[in-house]
Amino acid sequence: MQIKKALLSVSDKSGIVHLAQFLTQKGVEIISTGGTKTVLEDAGIPVTDISKVTGNPEAFGGRMKTISFQIESALLFDREKDAMEAQNLQIAPIDLVVCNLYPFAKVLSQGADFETLIENIDIGGPTMLRAAAKNFKYVVTLTQPTDYDLFINEFTANNGATTYDFRKFMMAKAFNHTADYDALIAQTMDKSLGKESLRLAFENGKTLRYGENSHQNAIFYREKGVENTFHDMEILHGKELSYNNILDISGAVNSVKELADSACSIIKHSNPCGLAQGENQRKTLETAWQADPISAFGSIIAFNQKVSLATAQFFELTHEDKTKRKFIEVIIGPDYEPEALAYMQNHKDLRILKYQPENLPENKDLRYINGTLLRQDYDRVLFEKMEVVTNQIFDLEQYKELIAFGLKAIKNIKSNAIAVVGIRHNQYFLMGMGAGQPNRLISTELALRKAESFLKAEFNGSDNDFPNYYQAEIGKAILISDAFFPFADNVEMAFEKGIKTIVQPGGSIRDKSVIEKCNELKINMVFTGIRHFKH
Repeated sequence: MQIKKALLSVSDKSGIVHLAQFLTQKGVEIISTGGTKTVLEDAGIPVTDISKVTGNPEAFGGRMKTISFQIESALLFDREKDAMEAQNLQIAPIDLVVCNLYPFAKVLSQGADFETLIENIDIGGPTMLRAAAKNFKYVVTLTQPTDYDLFINEFTANNGATTYDFRKFMMAKAFNHTADYDALIAQTMDKSLGKESLRLAFENGKTLRYGENSHQNAIFYREKGVENTFHDMEILHGKELSYNNILDISGAVNSVKELADSACSIIKHSNPCGLAQGENQRKTLETAWQADPISAFGSIIAFNQKVSLATAQFFELTHEDKTKRKFIEVIIGPDYEPEALAYMQNHKDLRILKYQPENLPENKDLRYINGTLLRQDYDRVLFEKMEVVTNQIFDLEQYKELIAFGLKAIKNIKSNAIAVVGIRHNQYFLMGMGAGQPNRLISTELALRKAESFLKAEFNGSDNDFPNYYQAEIGKAILISDAFFPFADNVEMAFEKGIKTIVQPGGSIRDKSVIEKCNELKINMVFTGIRHFKH
């Protein structure tokens, strides 16, 4: 379709002069309105006032400009079937519509009052766009300044015309543009009436090989208007990502996001089976891995700093004995030393991703459940207080940073969650954890069992000497619970296994009896005031 006549009416004037100059040079007649017309005329571009097409002046403070039989007909009529009727009605076709809408989102974000919001609801713009998009067989629609160069390239490549595929692509963009616009207005009007509604828009759906299981279909979407999503991760090497990979990547990145220094998370089934923070990245990885090397098999690992060659070589991917090579599914880092990347590419299937944890968007946490949607804030409050509630002398200042590390760990572990954290080589690390159990006592048992396994693995002495070593080391560790202890049984189990300090939010009606049990057993207890359930 040849472009002979264009209608330009934009709120965002970015790039409009550039586009109009191109159209004028190519002999395209430009029709325009209001502020757009003024900008073009100031740039020396010849413009036909829209009133000459409609036969009516702009009216009512600009509320009426483009809505007319003449304009909508020029956009909508079928260039083949309706050609004679259009000629009889003296309707000349408009081949290109360039329109972005009144800045409703912008004024809303600026806290505008209700009347200002109402005045920034565009009526003529969506009408034009929808009319042009419906008739995309003959008409081009451009809704964003970023479309202009695409159009210029298309126009140039086709000697003043556009292809059907290009017009269809722009048609879809136009309908998405008006849908998003109206959705925001509808939500805002609902809110003004005291009602909450939510309309979400996702795009660029990627079909995955399958879902959680091979018999389930799955698609991975990107939320419109949100930057730095997991959809935008740079895949440097390896197989395509699976549904489960993406869920575990989320757990891995969130687990290191708030950690300082050089941090490493090892994720299995969305839970950190290894987590450490320290100054040396290779040592941090070794410590995190050693906490649960069996679970680390086939895991997903995230770092918060550039991955070094020394770190990558821990996986022994080129070892002559293949049984020595550590099997992992995915590595995520904000960057990689070139030598580290080259080394890891020796594993042809290893997925290597580049993503900066600190860029992770924090809008809202949403859960779709059988025709319903739950929406909540992200869990970003670590603690409300650190209050020692027991009678024993306890140097809280000495352990504050370790407790904070443990709280960051616990809020990334599925409830009921218990974490045992400690210090190795000047590194904070997750020594053991229990996750996702319906009974908190079972989670406590699992976490303590994992901690004991770690201590056995690192101990080099005789079996007879291990009990003393264990008691000394577990006594330095801290047990952290994501929610309050409803009974003293967790305290009793922790005591039997040698734990000396417990951190929990408090808030149970049985807090008093739990504290009394701690005092009886000479265990320190710290209340934080903040629960960290993760379902």
